[in-house]
Amino acid sequence: MEVSFLGGPRPQRGVGVVAPFDFALDRELWRWVPDEVSLHLTRTPFVPVEVSLDLARLVSEHETLDNAVRTLTAITPEVVAYACTSGSFVAGIAGERAMRAAMTRAGEVPSVTTSGALLEALVALDARRVALVTPYTVSVTRALEEYVAEAGVTVTGCAYMGLTRHIWKVPYRDVVDMAHQAVQGDADVLFISCTNLPTYDVIPQLEAELRIPVISANQVTMWAALSRLGTRAVGPYQALIDPAARSGPVLPELPDGEQQQEGRP
Repeated sequence: MEVSFLGGPRPQRGVGVVAPFDFALDRELWRWVPDEVSLHLTRTPFVPVEVSLDLARLVSEHETLDNAVRTLTAITPEVVAYACTSGSFVAGIAGERAMRAAMTRAGEVPSVTTSGALLEALVALDARRVALVTPYTVSVTRALEEYVAEAGVTVTGCAYMGLTRHIWKVPYRDVVDMAHQAVQGDADVLFISCTNLPTYDVIPQLEAELRIPVISANQVTMWAALSRLGTRAVGPYQALIDPAARSGPVLPELPDGEQQQEGRP
């Protein structure tokens, strides 16, 4: 069969991704990516440490990031993303900015991190009050709360799982349960932390149930990285990505002189 008429593969735009050694959700990242973009993943070196603040510091050392980003330069990505929430919030806002600067120097392309992307997403959604769900221990969760508070965002509620390993095995039903525990106040948005926690399919369900935008670690990472390319992530019925999902319910038209109020017959 003659295939030369196809003209070869379509040109691809590249996003380099640096992930921790135990990252297991490559396929989930791809679900946010449009067809014309390719992901090029590399991982930090293995260290025999469970999920903790110590691990977050080890997988985010500048030398580690520098080496990881340099492994991606041969395939010339247009942007590099560090896909780890705890590794990018463990040193606070100044630490996150320093990480991005180090990655940009190493790769000579724009860089984003998960925790930096979180703050960008909160601004995009005009959110000043956030509820948090994490799979972490209490100490790692508290560090996330401090990072968010440092950005001037109020934490209205928080639920955590206390896990130190195998986070990618958490089922969606557990994520949903934790979300309902966390959202008890007047939060503007719910953030589900950890790039190793599956969230793609559960986001629309939670937004419908909680009536607020729901964002997750992998979602904001891909959203921010792709925005540097001038393109949009793929996430139907996800408020951060799909503007139609941000609008409220459509109310029926009533005769002149009558007013319809949401939530009333």
